[in-house]
Amino acid sequence: MLTIDQVRSEKIPAVREVDILVVGGGTAGAVAGIAAARQGLKTLVVEQLGFLGGTQTGALVTPMMPNQIDEIPLNSGIDREINDRLIAKMESGVWKDGNRGWFNPEMLKLELERMNVEAGAELLYYSFFEDVIMKGSSVQGIIVTNKAGRQVLLAKQTIDCTGDADVALQAGVPCESGDPNTKLNQPFSVRFHLGNVDLKRFGEFLRSLGRHDVMESAEGTDVTLLHTAMVWGKGWTLEPLFRKAVEEGILNESDGNYFQAFSMAGRPGEVAFNCPRISTGIDGTDPFHLTKAQIKGRAITQRYVDFCRKYLPGFEDAYLVFTAPMVGVRESRRIRGEYYLTVDDVLGAKKFPDAICRNNYPLDIHRDKDDDALKIVKLPKGEYHEVPYRCLVPLKAENLLVAGRCLSASFEAQSSVRIQTNCRAMGEAAAVAAAMAIRKGITPRDVDGIELRRELVKRGASL
Repeated sequence: MLTIDQVRSEKIPAVREVDILVVGGGTAGAVAGIAAARQGLKTLVVEQLGFLGGTQTGALVTPMMPNQIDEIPLNSGIDREINDRLIAKMESGVWKDGNRGWFNPEMLKLELERMNVEAGAELLYYSFFEDVIMKGSSVQGIIVTNKAGRQVLLAKQTIDCTGDADVALQAGVPCESGDPNTKLNQPFSVRFHLGNVDLKRFGEFLRSLGRHDVMESAEGTDVTLLHTAMVWGKGWTLEPLFRKAVEEGILNESDGNYFQAFSMAGRPGEVAFNCPRISTGIDGTDPFHLTKAQIKGRAITQRYVDFCRKYLPGFEDAYLVFTAPMVGVRESRRIRGEYYLTVDDVLGAKKFPDAICRNNYPLDIHRDKDDDALKIVKLPKGEYHEVPYRCLVPLKAENLLVAGRCLSASFEAQSSVRIQTNCRAMGEAAAVAAAMAIRKGITPRDVDGIELRRELVKRGASL
């Protein structure tokens, strides 16, 4: 970290001074930018890539995962607005279980950018967070590195939406990472899309296999959504084909540890893949691990392409559309905040007076060991838990909030709340809280979480 005096002595140019600075324009950060700017505050969103959306768009994580009861989403607000905009344009679909997010990632890039610009947020792409600027324990801004060199961005309030708690770590916030028992993080995913797929034939093939493969029509749209998956030893219907492919040398044994494929709205003739899964070298804050994952992921992808062409009807003439430019990181650093969400809170359906989002997505832990590929534990039927505002308020740093998958939570609890709808809700809550702090002349730590909850409800949140 640097002080203001050190920044001045090094003569690093200050190029912006704003009310709210959002570091990271991913799932949480893109929404934080919209929410902050809509309150009439000078807002800047800094992003290392040339687009918004993070893992949703860069890592091709196009299904949002279900978070609803009786097909009614548990979160609303800007999250719902984004989904509704895409659905209206036939760029997202709705599963019969109520999941409203099987979207076209390219259109989500455009929509998130448009919503930020319409709200009045300024965007700064191709800029990497380098260091934090502090005055005592108070965050004053950050230093970024880009083609212009090192630049200073000053702010009254900063929101860390990096996913890896990069700003919080540099500001002295205590952090943890991985499973406390194994010291391992969850595996990476390096996703890809195949095009020129005959979806009708593929759908008929899936139906012929029976239950573990589904073909669902998106109610209220003309979009057909297909889904299939395979994990060794689960009795899923694609397993005999995978076994044959391994025997014939098309696939490696490890390629069957986790396989998932689905269609999406807005991309006819395309199928997206939630694989390959990378289970070694999985520290999302280590650039060598990330680099090796991209290289290994592309090699495995080629085997999947060969498998699909040979064994799956409808894929005979398929081609590789693209591979994700980002590694999909499920979890890395997590902050320690004013409240630490636990697995008992999640499975016990705990409620909080300062809740900022609701969740009933199960514990979803992708294991590193091949003999324990998945751990999914669901909440009691019809139940949900809440995430308190205090999980976004880091210890030991002022004028800083954290939103997204690096919230204050245990390894197991984070596996449940890390999905997109919750990260979006966290981004919106952090922005509204930061605005309240500015207007009241207080720190985010002193923002009344109950008052924040009421304000979020006024803005359309389901709380």
